[in-house]
Amino acid sequence: MDKISKFEQVMDHVYGKYSTCWKPKPFIKSQPRYLWTDAFGVCNYLTLFKETKNQNFLNQASILIDEVHNILGKSRDGSKRLNSSTDEHPLNGGLRIGKPENEGVGMSADGQYFHYLTKWMFALNRMALISKEVKYNKRGIELVQAIHRKFCSANKQRMFWKMSIDLSKPLVNSEGGLDTYDGLTMYLILQNTQKVFDNFEGMKEEEKKEWEEKNLKPEIDHMKSLVSVRYKSYSTNDPLDAGEALWLSHFFPEFDYSKQLKSQASAAVESLYKYGEFTGPPQHRLAFREFGTTIGVQMHNDLWQKEWNQRVEGLHQFWDGSLYSRDNDITPIMFCTSLIPGVFINSYLDSQ
Repeated sequence: MDKISKFEQVMDHVYGKYSTCWKPKPFIKSQPRYLWTDAFGVCNYLTLFKETKNQNFLNQASILIDEVHNILGKSRDGSKRLNSSTDEHPLNGGLRIGKPENEGVGMSADGQYFHYLTKWMFALNRMALISKEVKYNKRGIELVQAIHRKFCSANKQRMFWKMSIDLSKPLVNSEGGLDTYDGLTMYLILQNTQKVFDNFEGMKEEEKKEWEEKNLKPEIDHMKSLVSVRYKSYSTNDPLDAGEALWLSHFFPEFDYSKQLKSQASAAVESLYKYGEFTGPPQHRLAFREFGTTIGVQMHNDLWQKEWNQRVEGLHQFWDGSLYSRDNDITPIMFCTSLIPGVFINSYLDSQ
């Protein structure tokens, strides 16, 4: 089976085959949507659309976005929008993770994760670029403006990894290792896209200043200050974290933080591979964490063309028969992304 056919088969298995009344299948009855998985899902549908020119895939991306906003943008019982969100502005209160348990500090408890929200920003941005509908990018910007300060400490010197559903308090006080780099990268992507939509270069200087203040300059400046005192000490020994770092580093490779992420993460995945992180029986491994690496290395030709293309092919073959053994969402969906990264690659849309 060719990659496109496999990709489509897995997406159909997870979300259901397309029909005129298609709605994405729920992952579990109690919490039918999961933000991380659905961010990848939207991007995967956009990749399928670009690869096949089949309008149905673009429709599925749009419907999935609306479903996430209407489920994760509401309270767990679905009775009301989160915080100050409205139907017209569904992201003004952020988005829940979609965990099965009630709000809490644990890994299976609901709340809001910054690194899940940034993934959703990216999905909205890719949807805007492909559909040519500015509303998606604007919603990404609105999401930043709604959640940025909530995830930051009172003195603005650090971030919180996990917040309560209403964003009133941190549930986990520690800071995610990639959150500042993730935030800065996504904020810049959203702002750069909005500049094109709004013809920023055609504005007068005073108009540009006013525009920037309304379009993420304050948040970008703050993230730059946080990144500047962190990036030199970044390191990792985790396959998902390293893969994410490789992905983030390829958007603005000229920046110092990107160079550090690339250097440290490249060394990390090489060491992890040589010391057996990607070997052993499947029941002792987590496929989606390995897919973090297999996606990340595909962002850099020097890694991909050296040895990782064959390694990734081997890992795809290994996991192909066990895609649904752990879960029916995050593992198969990230497998698809690893199979054809598509819109996750910064230059992909330029080549289409």
